[in-house]
Amino acid sequence: MKEKLIALLNDIDEDIVSFEGDDLFEAGVIDSFTVLEIVTAMEKAFGVEIDADDVVRKNLCSVDNMLKMLEKVIEEKGTC
Repeated sequence: MKEKLIALLNDIDEDIVSFEGDDLFEAGVIDSFTVLEIVTAMEKAFGVEIDADDVVRKNLCSVDNMLKMLEKVIEEKGTC
């Protein structure tokens, strides 16, 4: 799953994957438009629906946090 997510993010913007800091937003690597693109791509690639409650800065500020959110959504929905 991690490899698939990294490939997806790399297609959107390779700076997301290569970023080594703590907060993609703070560094200006992603913004609200990028978030929409990421969430839409995740939903399509993994066959899940991500609730608006999960689309928060904490869940999207790093690749690791995105992966944790995605794992949680998949576990809760029982899909993938």
